[in-house]
Amino acid sequence: MDSPISFYSTNSKSPALPFHEALLKGQAPDKGLYMPEEIPQVSKQELRAMKHMEYYEIANLVIGKFLKGVIPVDVLAKLCKDAYDYSVPLEQVYDQKYVMRLDQGPTASFKDFAGRMMGRLMNYYLSSMDKELLILTATSGDTGSAVANAFYGFDNIKVLVLFPENEVTPRQRKQMTTLGKNIQIVGLDAKFDDCQALVKQAFADPELDYLNLSSANSINIGRLIPQSVYYFYAYAKLSKSEDERIIFSVPSGNFGDMMGGMLAVRMGLPVSKFVIATNENDEFPEFLKTGKYQKIVPSKNCISSAMNVGHPSNLARLVALYGGKMDELGIVQQAPDFNLMTNELFGISISDGQTKATIKKAWEGHKLLLEPHGAVGWNGLESFLTAHPEYDSPQQLCVSLETAHPAKFPEQIREILNFDPELPPSLEGLEDKNEQFDEMENSYSAFKDYLKRKY
Repeated sequence: MDSPISFYSTNSKSPALPFHEALLKGQAPDKGLYMPEEIPQVSKQELRAMKHMEYYEIANLVIGKFLKGVIPVDVLAKLCKDAYDYSVPLEQVYDQKYVMRLDQGPTASFKDFAGRMMGRLMNYYLSSMDKELLILTATSGDTGSAVANAFYGFDNIKVLVLFPENEVTPRQRKQMTTLGKNIQIVGLDAKFDDCQALVKQAFADPELDYLNLSSANSINIGRLIPQSVYYFYAYAKLSKSEDERIIFSVPSGNFGDMMGGMLAVRMGLPVSKFVIATNENDEFPEFLKTGKYQKIVPSKNCISSAMNVGHPSNLARLVALYGGKMDELGIVQQAPDFNLMTNELFGISISDGQTKATIKKAWEGHKLLLEPHGAVGWNGLESFLTAHPEYDSPQQLCVSLETAHPAKFPEQIREILNFDPELPPSLEGLEDKNEQFDEMENSYSAFKDYLKRKY
């Protein structure tokens, strides 16, 4: 039997851990992020077999590669089947150009794919260890609701979510604040980056060790691995031959979604190019262009609110993947291989004006309904094909990710397209539910006092 994969910290000052320990810890003690010491491979035969598999079966195969020796095979299969009980539509727009709709889960967001699997894995390990956890999570929109839903009702896990009060939509907020039970929500008059900084500071505070803190943000390796699955799913279902290569466009904020895709590439998925499309928070496209990294402080408030991130946490993982080293503050201590990076990645920043125009054009031209994040991804793909006509053929397979349901952004859809998007079942009745959340000033001392008082 293969020995279990260990997970190292990107800051290199904490010991490597087996998966379940890295999962429950969230962030490494040295403030680094956990990465696999080796990336397992998916063979061509396995890739071929995926064509005839259900989504949960592909998830079991891919996730199982990382978890060999740390969870019984039958247990993982059961968890995958339980987590992925909803559809993953691949909508053809024209030719071989598709939108993958990751918005059919219980909170109508791609975060369901990671949150539900991670919640089940954590619950499995904690139950066997008779241990409790307090999950701290910062959200810029969809993470909070997906995590709250994924962990709702677990006896051995409590969840506290911080969110920027002025930068989430009412529906996104209500998906978190109407749950109760083991879920606590706190609003701040702040930016997402501020919320994330408070969470990270709490993890590194030895005085809070007694709380058994962990994270459900994409800094947790338990969220990253499940996010590699849908890239395999799209390729398996859409490719016409095993020699075919695919282009993905990923709307990117904290870069967890994109890093899941990069893991898939390193596992052997045949990808020609990854388009990394950000909103006006363009720190990564500029990094790719100039080789110099500059955080955006404060982050810019754009209509694609979940991507309002001025310093993506997962960038440290991407830099590590390309042989470099970046600390949690964004200081590049060792440059990555920029030649390889620019060969494999295409970075682009999309303005709010371009985002709105894309929503209108996609609907009028193709009856393709996009919300702001999906529009950033679709515009990124169109911009890449325009800039690189050698890839722009009817045969080239391209998939752009739609990361949230348009009904989560009714104000924008009404303003641009003059109609209300149809509500998915998961959002019905939300307006009538009672909200409950606390408010807090943006300071670590206030946050620490809140944690001590509440828990």
